[in-house]
Amino acid sequence: MKSLLYLLVMLTVGNTFSQQLISGTVVDSKGLPVVGANIYIDGTYDGATSNEEGHFEFETLEEGQVHLIVSYVSYETHDVTKAVTDLQNLKVVLRDAVNALDAVVISAGTFEAGDNSKVSVLKPLDVVTTASALGDFVGALQTLPGTSTVAEDGRLFVRGGSADETQIFIDGIRVFTPYTPSTNNTPSRGRYSPFLFDGITFSTGGYSAEYGQALSSVLLLNTIDEPDQEKTDIGLMTVGGTLGHTEKWKRRSLSVNASYINLAPYTAIFPDRNDWDIPFRGGQGEAVFRQKFDSGLLKFYTAFDAGSFALTQEDINFEEGLYVHLKNRNWYTNLSYQGTLGNGWSVHSGMSYTLGKNEIELMESKIDNREQSAHFKLKLKKHFSNRLKLSFGGETFVTNFDEDFKEDVLAVSYGFSNSISAAYTEADIIFSKQLALKAGLRADYHHLFQSMEVAPRMSLAFKTSKNGQLSLAYGQFYQTPSNDYLKFNQTLEAAHTSHYILNYQYVKDGKIFRAEAYRKDYNDLLTYDGQQPTFDSDFGTDGDGYAQGVDVFWRDNRSLKNMDYWLSYSYLDTKRNYLNFPEAATPNYANAHNLSVVGKYWIEAWKSQLGLSYTFASGRPYDNPNQTEFMAARTKTYNSLSVNWAYLISPQKILYLSVNNVLGVKNVNGYQYANTPDVNGQYHRRALLPGADQFFFIGFFWTISDDGKSNQLDNL
Repeated sequence: MKSLLYLLVMLTVGNTFSQQLISGTVVDSKGLPVVGANIYIDGTYDGATSNEEGHFEFETLEEGQVHLIVSYVSYETHDVTKAVTDLQNLKVVLRDAVNALDAVVISAGTFEAGDNSKVSVLKPLDVVTTASALGDFVGALQTLPGTSTVAEDGRLFVRGGSADETQIFIDGIRVFTPYTPSTNNTPSRGRYSPFLFDGITFSTGGYSAEYGQALSSVLLLNTIDEPDQEKTDIGLMTVGGTLGHTEKWKRRSLSVNASYINLAPYTAIFPDRNDWDIPFRGGQGEAVFRQKFDSGLLKFYTAFDAGSFALTQEDINFEEGLYVHLKNRNWYTNLSYQGTLGNGWSVHSGMSYTLGKNEIELMESKIDNREQSAHFKLKLKKHFSNRLKLSFGGETFVTNFDEDFKEDVLAVSYGFSNSISAAYTEADIIFSKQLALKAGLRADYHHLFQSMEVAPRMSLAFKTSKNGQLSLAYGQFYQTPSNDYLKFNQTLEAAHTSHYILNYQYVKDGKIFRAEAYRKDYNDLLTYDGQQPTFDSDFGTDGDGYAQGVDVFWRDNRSLKNMDYWLSYSYLDTKRNYLNFPEAATPNYANAHNLSVVGKYWIEAWKSQLGLSYTFASGRPYDNPNQTEFMAARTKTYNSLSVNWAYLISPQKILYLSVNNVLGVKNVNGYQYANTPDVNGQYHRRALLPGADQFFFIGFFWTISDDGKSNQLDNL
């Protein structure tokens, strides 16, 4: 017994003597002590916390090399790998966690709209509840700074660029025909319903090297990754009806949406300035199928729409008017996969295919065209750490375009095939919570022109205070001429522009303020002679121009109870010498001043949301042949006040009303002049007025869902 007690005492004493002391101090990047940091040896219970001076110490029985872990909220975890005997009097400097909510973000030229974004200037709800938007995501984006008001067109005109200079992507894959075709002085609409999207990124300039073939802007639409429940949406409207359904299984889901529009009943009650033979009618269907895997998500999106109309429009050169009959069919399909590969690698790949057909009767002429386009894309990304990410990828765009023209005995067919191959690489470097850099390089090879363009791009963001930051962006951008010109001449080259952007952003307590100054320089713009481009035109790419201005945005959803509002202002100074311009001038789609005011107010007692949207735009230039100076005349200012009202009949039933241009302001889109002068040498003109000064809309929307509470307020 004495021998056993002696052995136990000796073992205890031996263990006591073999313990090692670990000590040190924990500070932040400014040298200030970090209080309450957790310090421990990985895989053991040995550890301590730092005191008010940042000091810590504890003992361990571990021997040899160990991993000492130091962690604290809002700081990056620090790992020290050393022999136990070398872990005395350490000085551990913790770096700020760059994924914290208050970390710097790249914001130059970019507006985010999504619940998962750190800084969203718009929410998904806003895309469809803005009074002037009429359920079109493009209409909602036109209330943001950087866009011009071109009411008769309906597409996005960004910072002095034409609508063709903005490209749209769904789940990162290109959309080649995003708008429904229309006739002169009648606005187009986006083809795709906001019902299936939950995130939007609208870049007005300086965007990532991942995206090409856009001189001015890119619009990124992301479909919903995972629906929250099964539901059915039913809509009855004064212009048609909608039906949508979402079905969920364990690892997959399917959402479908269909709509039918027929303006015949509406135009019978509210006649407009057009002489309709066939008021617009059309159907649309969309579907998204999602399949979840252990390490990724596969999404298949497809959309089909068909529409037609026939009308006679007033025309100063034709006493009987100008007859137009248009039929359009469009099919778009998109397959994308996004997942992880292990060891910090991820992949995003996809493809899209577009088939668009138009049959047009214009007076005695018949024009039939068909476009087939495809996009193939592969992107790889390596996540080295929270501070360094590297991505690179490649893609190919393919377009085949054919057109047939018939008039009397004349019949001619023409078209082109074009493919563009591109590769890019880009690095995201976050130096600290205060400083971040995105730098990339893109190269595009045009097989039709046998030319290559290399485009460097860079964005830098610096946090000036807890809530404010500055961003800088620079980039080179290239874009192939549109089908309207390539169908006549295939010996052109890509247009080129340079972007320079300075951005300040302040975000605090539901308030966002943004101010951005920019400069764009254009080169190699397309030119031609004559009134309209034809086979006989002398085409060139020696045009140039510039665009510069200031954009301001303010949003506040906290200061006033149940009130959410935003204000946008843009100043634009731009001139171009391109197309058939005899000299440099401001294009007719650009106005110097644009102002938007949007407000939404929830009245609990009425179970209603009231909305208001006001748009002001200074006059746009047009050419008056009775004056010697080119494009010197200006239209009167544009004013439009729109209102809407959504009334909750029950938790899942909504009555919705809206009126565009409620005051009935007589806006003028421009002027059309006679082709020949009168006996006094003067050219007569007529004002280009919208088809209708106002638009009235009434709808009833009913949702049937698992929770018995969901409704379509976010789709109105």
